[in-house]
Amino acid sequence: MEENIIYIGNKPVMNYVLAVVTQINNGNENVYLKARGKAISRAVDVAEIVRNRFIPECEIDEIKTNTEEIKNNDGMTTNVSTIEIYLKKE
Repeated sequence: MEENIIYIGNKPVMNYVLAVVTQINNGNENVYLKARGKAISRAVDVAEIVRNRFIPECEIDEIKTNTEEIKNNDGMTTNVSTIEIYLKKE
C-alpha cells in the first residue's frame, strides 16, 4: 500500500500528475495523495487535473483533513493543516 501514496511537495504539479497516472496505468486502482501546509492546493490541483484531463474514470473516493503539531528548531510547536485525497479508478 505504501507504493500507492504520493506525497505532494514543492515540485511542479505535472510531476505529481505523471506519478498518479503511472500508478494507475501500472494496475493500482487506488492512489493516495498526501500534502500539508502550502502544498494542499497543489494536491487539489493534481487530483482535478488527473480526473478532468487524463483519467476521466478516476473518482475522488474520500478526502480527509487533519491538523498536525510540528516542533520548530526553537522547540515551539506550530499547527500545520494536512489533507489526504483518495483517488479510485472506476
